[in-house]
Amino acid sequence: MDAILIEELAIGGDGPTVVVKDSIDIAGYATRAASRVLENVAPAADHAEVVAALLDAGCRIVGKANMHELAYGVTGLNAWTGTPANPLYPGRVPGGSSSGSAAAVAAGLCDIALGTDTGGSVRIPAACCGVYGLKPSYGRISRRGVMPEQSSLDCVGPFAPSLAMIERAMAMMDPTFLVGPAVSRPTLGVVTVDADAAVLATIEDRLAESGARLKPVALPGMKAAFDAGLTIIGAENWAALGHLAQSDAMGADVRTRLLAAAAITAEDVAKAERVRAAFIAEVEEVLAGVDALVLPTMPDFPLTLEEAADARAAIRVTAFVRPFNLSGHPALSIPLEAPNGLPVGLQLVGRRGEDARLCAVARALAPSQDNQEQDNDSHAG
Repeated sequence: MDAILIEELAIGGDGPTVVVKDSIDIAGYATRAASRVLENVAPAADHAEVVAALLDAGCRIVGKANMHELAYGVTGLNAWTGTPANPLYPGRVPGGSSSGSAAAVAAGLCDIALGTDTGGSVRIPAACCGVYGLKPSYGRISRRGVMPEQSSLDCVGPFAPSLAMIERAMAMMDPTFLVGPAVSRPTLGVVTVDADAAVLATIEDRLAESGARLKPVALPGMKAAFDAGLTIIGAENWAALGHLAQSDAMGADVRTRLLAAAAITAEDVAKAERVRAAFIAEVEEVLAGVDALVLPTMPDFPLTLEEAADARAAIRVTAFVRPFNLSGHPALSIPLEAPNGLPVGLQLVGRRGEDARLCAVARALAPSQDNQEQDNDSHAG
């Protein structure tokens, strides 16, 4: 499976097929987070609540997905379990940390894949692999049975080959997610960002085709929010995983990043929390005048496997996603392709708690075949 799946499974009914990231519990199977440090961990006693919800809805779990070790990286490179191949864009990273989940959808191995997103870890792989990926509003989807146990940033989210399947996955995981009618000619706040010209042009072309009303907006707090997000993820990961950092079995990139996080102080975290409060207010104010915000998922095209060897430099690819983990807003990556044949993610950000409306707005930007699938899904009841 080109290192996409860690294990093939056959659990559940005859509904949509699902692959589950190796940081999410499946009863009877070890949750190793693709880390050799956890090679001998005991099997999970219970399903994570999201897994149980999908099984209750009749889904069939067909595999555990590979990932960036301990969900602490954005490239998907993993020396122990192997790096998942990028099915549609060979030679490019699959993105992390939910690398295998995105690659499984791109390879047609499943209808839905579950990932987790603490600093872009659903949206980055979705953009790299050319699939849809949604980070729900913080707290919307249960994290019970998900590693790490405590996080003020992390969200469980779905990958799928279509927007309709994203919505179906959300409705199965959360009965309060109600698919609504498409938003006709939405007003979109186009966030001013510094990104590759070809990436921006690809997004601009899709926006022009959509007929959406466009309104330039600014989020001057994004850089501070990015830095604050790194501070908080570092502090929370050190608290959850720091006891593993002395093991030589840990990958060098993750171990280096984890040990660096040990230096984060309580004062650093308090400052980051003040940035969080200010950025939430800033985003809420801008969203009050539009249906959603739009910006690239990534500032550049996906790194080549060779470029990704510089793990610290790779963190830059999360510049446009990490701030919305800090703020807790739902964010969706829509797959596009540039004229050079490389993938581009168009990121839509909505109001907190309005995940279904975000998806309804996204239908104005999704390819026509996705909207047709949505219609068929609705008629099927």
